Amino acid sequence: MTSSEIRENFLAFFKGKDHTIVPSAPMVIKDDPTLMFTNAGMNQFKEYFLGNSKSKYPRIADTQKCLRVSGKHNDLEEVGKDTYHHTMFEMLGNWSFGDYFKKEAIAWAWELLTEVYKIDKDSLYVSVFEGSEEDELELDKEAYDLWKAIVPEDRIILGSKKDNFWEMGDQGPCGPCSEIHVDLRSAEEKSKVPGAGLVNQDHPEVVEIWNLVFIQYNRKADGRLESLPEKHVDTGMGFERLCMALQGVKSNYDTDVFQPILKEVENITGEHYGSDPQKDIAMRVVADHIRAVAFSIADGQLPSNNGAGYVIRRILRRAVRYGFTFLEIHEPFMYRLVKVLVAHMGAAFPELKKQAVLIENVIREEEHSFLKTL
Repeated sequence: MTSSEIRENFLAFFKGKDHTIVPSAPMVIKDDPTLMFTNAGMNQFKEYFLGNSKSKYPRIADTQKCLRVSGKHNDLEEVGKDTYHHTMFEMLGNWSFGDYFKKEAIAWAWELLTEVYKIDKDSLYVSVFEGSEEDELELDKEAYDLWKAIVPEDRIILGSKKDNFWEMGDQGPCGPCSEIHVDLRSAEEKSKVPGAGLVNQDHPEVVEIWNLVFIQYNRKADGRLESLPEKHVDTGMGFERLCMALQGVKSNYDTDVFQPILKEVENITGEHYGSDPQKDIAMRVVADHIRAVAFSIADGQLPSNNGAGYVIRRILRRAVRYGFTFLEIHEPFMYRLVKVLVAHMGAAFPELKKQAVLIENVIREEEHSFLKTL
């Protein structure tokens, strides 16, 4: 299944469950002083969760462009060194604003993963909030019992407040969550070590793919929790990880999300991905960073010396530096990757097509300037 089909199947599935499909919000945020970039699928719906406004649609689904390179979620220096951290990524999500709750969210997630995407049920594990003495909360028995009707109990993991209680911030809407993890190891490895013990242990092949958040409390300024009058569902599934699971590969970079870009990097450099660990890191950095920079420019954020623009300039310069140092490219090259990116993702994100010429020109100018410094 191609990445385009995976994305289309997700949206079609939830459209069939009476969800309104909405476009991704811009990755660059202009009207929220607390955030420079959209870093989670729920950002554009924050006002609904806070109760400041009401959604026109009780059920929504989308794929959201996200960027995590600053503040609490800062993975920038990890990107490229491993095969599953990214700057820019897509978050597939379905939302209920005071409509359905845990029963439907859990049943539909399982149906989509096992019947539509046909992921082997025996490779999936789920987690449930175990409760918190600090907040005087007990085990999320409702979610536990719903999962128990679907999966064997030895595949249900009890998670701590850190892993299985989601909060928007120090105060505001929050609630327990259920994560779904997939074990992508070989049958031989699975027979030696059960997957349950590897969940949330940073194993590169036992990864969380979907988080189902059940927003049912409001955290008060004094730290107390009160029940919300309306309960909401907020789910997020990592698109690149889902593609890795469905395409039977061991790395996000081996999926067709990144392969077209890596092939073009090979054409430009004459290097072969997979032949040298240090060069592989550099090629992964380039393939990841071109997406973050191109989508940011398409959303109206040019590289600059301050704020969000400085973050974008840093990402681009990190890629150029890796290309210069490890791939021996001493002339502008990142801009040449834009055509491949547009060809591959322009249908799902038309803003890329509309702004392609601008994106190329801006990146080439930035590269030219920085290479003179190098």
